[in-house]
Amino acid sequence: MDAAPPAWHDQLVIIDAKWAGAAARNNAEWCDAVCRAHGLQGEFGSGAWSSPHRTPPLYPDAVTLTPEVSAAALVALLDTASPGCSVKDSFACLDLEPMGFEVLFEAQWIHREAGGTPGVADLDWEPLKSAESLPAWETAWNDGEESTGLFRPELLSDGTTFLAARSEGRIVAGAIASRGASVVGVSNLFTSADEESAWAGCLAEVARLWPDLPVVGYESGESLDSAVRQGFTPIGPLRVWLHTG
Repeated sequence: MDAAPPAWHDQLVIIDAKWAGAAARNNAEWCDAVCRAHGLQGEFGSGAWSSPHRTPPLYPDAVTLTPEVSAAALVALLDTASPGCSVKDSFACLDLEPMGFEVLFEAQWIHREAGGTPGVADLDWEPLKSAESLPAWETAWNDGEESTGLFRPELLSDGTTFLAARSEGRIVAGAIASRGASVVGVSNLFTSADEESAWAGCLAEVARLWPDLPVVGYESGESLDSAVRQGFTPIGPLRVWLHTG
């Protein structure tokens, strides 16, 4: 007999508007920080953050902040003439197909209350202490591929903390923590070993650094299941659209 899916699988359409909105805002602020580190100026509007210029690889050209955004008005702010334009539809409610977009992937925003007890971690985590460590961190994050400078030193002085776990002096797991006004966003979690242990170590360090702040982020598939087992709750769907012409 197949194992029953986790109970939250039956609740994917339920949105916790407060925390989904906070997670979307935190993610938009992180995307904006990455763009500024690359010399690009984004803009926070009434319903979305957007960049009129092509953003760095893997980062969207817009992140919606409310469900009420006009799809046509949002797309009008973007450079759809250049390849790779994408939109993070934070509430999975836009229809961008008529404007030449297709769904790239779907995921769930997640939320974890402050003060929760993390699981057992195999390794201790700590913040990177200098910009000189960033290339090694990016190489580990990118499965051993040489750093391309996606994560620039400017991020270290822009409210962003790169977390790492080491084994025999080598970075084997990591994540990015971006502190906002009311939450800490965790993204880019990676590990060469057990993902749940990585979550446990990451969350223990986040709790040490910001004991009074809840944690948000987004995940999908098995990574979402791992996050849920470490105390996160799915709070609503998001969808990323890619412009294909």
